[in-house]
Amino acid sequence: MTTTRGLLGALSRTDRPRRETLRAELARNRPGGRRTGLKPKLVLASASPRRLTLLAQVGIQPDALRPASIDETPRKGEMPRALASRLARTKALDARDAIANDKDIADAYVLAADTVVAVGRRILVKPRFVEEAVAALRLLSGRSHRVLTALCLVMPDDRVRLKLVDTRVRFKRLAQEEIEAYIASREWRGKAGGYAVQGLAGCFVQKINGSYTNVVGLPLTETVNMLMGEGFPIHFNWLKLGETDPE
Repeated sequence: MTTTRGLLGALSRTDRPRRETLRAELARNRPGGRRTGLKPKLVLASASPRRLTLLAQVGIQPDALRPASIDETPRKGEMPRALASRLARTKALDARDAIANDKDIADAYVLAADTVVAVGRRILVKPRFVEEAVAALRLLSGRSHRVLTALCLVMPDDRVRLKLVDTRVRFKRLAQEEIEAYIASREWRGKAGGYAVQGLAGCFVQKINGSYTNVVGLPLTETVNMLMGEGFPIHFNWLKLGETDPE
């Protein structure tokens, strides 16, 4: 006699095998999951101009951008470190899935990052409105906060590496006219915590303990070390720069 559970299970199954992605096929059939003899490729799961500029500073030019559109709202009770790690991993895996059957970049490394600004356990999301930006600056005024960036790297064989970088930043006490002028500049838009340390808000910072580039949006030392540790040829472009230098 067939039970209800057995019937439902049979109906939910399919006799057709799930199609293997090109990425999985390359990882299974080729050493290191890459096409032999070809320079490995890198996909950045972001379209952030700041992250592109920082990568270019160390000679890294992504072969493609695959920004992930995900809900970045913190879950109830979610801590800043957990939020940054979850979002970076989700972005990386979404980008990995997006290129899985792209013949040009299916076997690329995928790099994602997510930056969270926090005061204690309180997470300061990217302000959408002037009122939110003003509230963020008032909260940061005269106190220390943390900038947390989670890096997630997906290798061509789909192994995942995750690293969290924590930087402490202290703001001077901001006068009301400074807050109003900064808000009027509109520099706060789209920035974690409502400010850009590489811009006008650099004059608000009294002290940074940790990575400056992390506060900008991508910790370069940790990013380069992560890529090098997984065999990505960071120094390839450095050598090319030396060859083209006219002296």
